[in-house]
Amino acid sequence: MNNSQQRGASERSQVRRAELIATGRKLFADTSYDALSMDDIAKQAGVAKGLIYYYFKSKRGYYLAIVEDSVAELVARAAGEPDLPKAERVRRTIDGYLHYAEHHQAAYRTIVTGGVGSDAEVLAIRDAVREELVATIAEGAYGRRAVPPLARLALVGWLSGVEGTTLEWIGARAADAEVGAGADGDAESAARQPDRDRIGALLVRQLRATLTVIGEFVPECPPPPLPEDAFEITGDLAPVT
Repeated sequence: MNNSQQRGASERSQVRRAELIATGRKLFADTSYDALSMDDIAKQAGVAKGLIYYYFKSKRGYYLAIVEDSVAELVARAAGEPDLPKAERVRRTIDGYLHYAEHHQAAYRTIVTGGVGSDAEVLAIRDAVREELVATIAEGAYGRRAVPPLARLALVGWLSGVEGTTLEWIGARAADAEVGAGADGDAESAARQPDRDRIGALLVRQLRATLTVIGEFVPECPPPPLPEDAFEITGDLAPVT
């Protein structure tokens, strides 16, 4: 096999692997890990079970590959467009994070909660994505990814709040979607659920407060200078003056 043939075979292999991961993401979005057998997965993917073992060695290896793929997409969406002004980059980072959670709810829950039981490798993936997101926020705010321990702890605390808020938000939206708007009360409940823009505005303002507090405790990390309207929001989320 010449070099051109080898490249072609490698590309086909990568495409096939990506297709299997995409199928797995859909399957695990609707069905728990324990409820899916390799036979089920192979049938849904339309391939021989041996092909999945060839690429991923085991069901657990397949699941880990799916989680890692989901994490990579989340981080890429949250950390996109690094050349934007600081305030806009912060906004885009949070919006990208919420966009991913809103449209990939099962994958987001897996990433945040650690996936299957207390699987050490899944937990390590979860911890790695948290570190990357904290570093992304620090870079957007201070122009550097590494910050003093106290500043990092404050950002980790803010991110933990983001995770809790986001889990509650997507859970409420999913419940509303399941119930539907058949009754007037349900329609009113659905209408009360905030959209992504309002949740994003809330989280951005909380981050601004966190950065201010960090500046008080860690003088070498002053709040980044931002225009007056950098975190401007409207409606009932606007601060009382």
